[in-house]
Amino acid sequence: MTIQQISSFAAGEWIAPGEGARNIASAVTGEVIATAGNNGLDVQGMLDYARNVGGPALRKLTFHQRAKMLKALAQHLGQNKQVMYDLSFNTGATQSDHLIDIDGGIGTMFVFASKGRRDMPDGHVYLDGDVEQLSRNGTFLGQHICTPLRGVAVHINAFNFPVWGMLEKLAPTLLAGVPAIVKPATNSCYVTELCVRLMLESGILPTGALQLVSGGLGDMLDHLTMQDVVSFTGSADTALKLRSNPVILENSVRFVAEQDSLNCSVLGVDAEPGTPEFDLFVKEVQREMTTKAGQKCTAIRRIIAPETHVQAVIEALSARLEKTVIGDPKLETTRMGALVSNSQKRDVLEKAAIIGQEAERVFGNPDVFDVDGADGDKGAFLPPMLFHCANPDTAKRVHDTEAFGPVSTIMGYRDTDHAIELANKGQGSLVASVITRDADVARSFALGAGAFHGRLYFNNRDSMKESTGHGSPLPHMVHGGPGRAGGGEEMGGVRGVKHYMQRTATQGSPDLLTAIGSKWVPGATEIKGPAHPFTRRFNDLAIGETLHTEPRTITIDDIQHFADFTGDTFYAHTDEAAAKRNPFFPGRVAHGYLLLSFAAGLFVEPNEGPVLANTGLDGLRFMKPVVAGDSIKVRLTVKSKTKRNDQYGEVRWHVTLTQQDDELVAEYELLTMVAY
Repeated sequence: MTIQQISSFAAGEWIAPGEGARNIASAVTGEVIATAGNNGLDVQGMLDYARNVGGPALRKLTFHQRAKMLKALAQHLGQNKQVMYDLSFNTGATQSDHLIDIDGGIGTMFVFASKGRRDMPDGHVYLDGDVEQLSRNGTFLGQHICTPLRGVAVHINAFNFPVWGMLEKLAPTLLAGVPAIVKPATNSCYVTELCVRLMLESGILPTGALQLVSGGLGDMLDHLTMQDVVSFTGSADTALKLRSNPVILENSVRFVAEQDSLNCSVLGVDAEPGTPEFDLFVKEVQREMTTKAGQKCTAIRRIIAPETHVQAVIEALSARLEKTVIGDPKLETTRMGALVSNSQKRDVLEKAAIIGQEAERVFGNPDVFDVDGADGDKGAFLPPMLFHCANPDTAKRVHDTEAFGPVSTIMGYRDTDHAIELANKGQGSLVASVITRDADVARSFALGAGAFHGRLYFNNRDSMKESTGHGSPLPHMVHGGPGRAGGGEEMGGVRGVKHYMQRTATQGSPDLLTAIGSKWVPGATEIKGPAHPFTRRFNDLAIGETLHTEPRTITIDDIQHFADFTGDTFYAHTDEAAAKRNPFFPGRVAHGYLLLSFAAGLFVEPNEGPVLANTGLDGLRFMKPVVAGDSIKVRLTVKSKTKRNDQYGEVRWHVTLTQQDDELVAEYELLTMVAY
């Protein structure tokens, strides 16, 4: 059998294993299949290469260009995922497990690509929040901005998801404009190396944007600066060791951790046996115990059920676990493969023994179980094991010991407050799920357990067909948790991108803030265009280009006609006496939507042109009522521009309506699609 040499990619070169290399065994057969590691890597050279080559290349690109790059990478990996499937079987993962790891990682890249195009500007500066007025007349303003860090992101990943674990960190990092050095866990680094090769060989990434360490990092962390980031997934002990590095502490290096987590799932008091919720609960627990052989950071470790239903849950869950076929992950009939290594198997058994000091094993015997198509003694196979803790209030180890495998403990609770107390005994987790249809139960958990969990997953018969499952972190949402779970955050859409950027408070005049953010700020200089802005194409319009309209007088006939025509006969528009009794109005007033309609009539160019569609308006506010005899005029200003595809882009216009005395009547942002 050929033993694969797993290389590192450092400073633009592939470097084969060398001194310090270690053997990697197949999780299924126990035979050595690869070797990885090299103590001779020039870690300072790798950091310099990322900072001096990869960083500048990425920062030249706009957020949208980086998003397109992510999309192209995801498409390329999607076209080559079968080779990753074939190799990943050696980790003990089944085909279903591959869908979570490989397809899930690719899907995460697609989401960040979409978020980058839709929620971030086609520029180099991300504006974080609204403009703050810091002076009476608006000549001195404040705006938070985010810009890419000038360092490198060092990603230290766990063994259980060699592809997703890398891509869920890499996508927001690259979108932020920061290069990455990826260090996968050695046990499964051969799958990560293949994925990295595919990305690098595609030619899509700028030079220096991605490097790979197959093996140990050496003293790389000793060379980090305040511009660098460490993102870690693994055990709490390792996280503490890394986080305590003197250089990391001295330089305040950002450290994002996702570590041990005693996740729980709670059966609501309303979810009695025979209900769809009870069946859903049992199904979710069984799936979380057996997917990836329980080697998931989000797997359910503690099962919390009403005391009166504990036995029913044990029986129903045992029946489902009994049907779980354990064996060679390549077999279509296999439902649970092997743990990643025999050392991991030994660790799980040791942790299960600790749990067994406070709980009785009610299902699964690690000494007697069937394995299909493989040697159960040589491979890292274990059966799912279910424990029952009869005294969860006095127990300690069931709440602080994570057996990172197919092991879970069930315990009973008296009422909802007691269930919340038990859930929080884990001292911080990535996720807690609550299966209930009772809104009061859901609210109680949100208030009582939210502070202890990074994600609260509620599910019942109404959402179960479309829900993604207890154990599925989604790129749109934050993945992390407080306390024992590490106190970090990953993914979370644009929020995750900002972990690799610096948030800076900028202060200055409207003109300066407009120039910094490429977004017109009220009070900044207005630009008079050569023609009506609706006759000008996307690429020709300038930020700050402004149209001032002639005024239009509002008559009582206008107000009455609008009421009759639309059916909006609210008394403030139709009854003088009633309107005067309202503290907001001096008498009959014009409809707000009448004003918007008249405003459009004042600034719209009616002829066919580059403006293709009005897609909505944001931030509409009415400041002052308009009565018959008042006149209104409009100021229309190009606030920002965002490319959408090869045919058109979105133009966001700042619109103000003022009266004859120049007092502000209404304000909003108009969105239009404009051809290039």
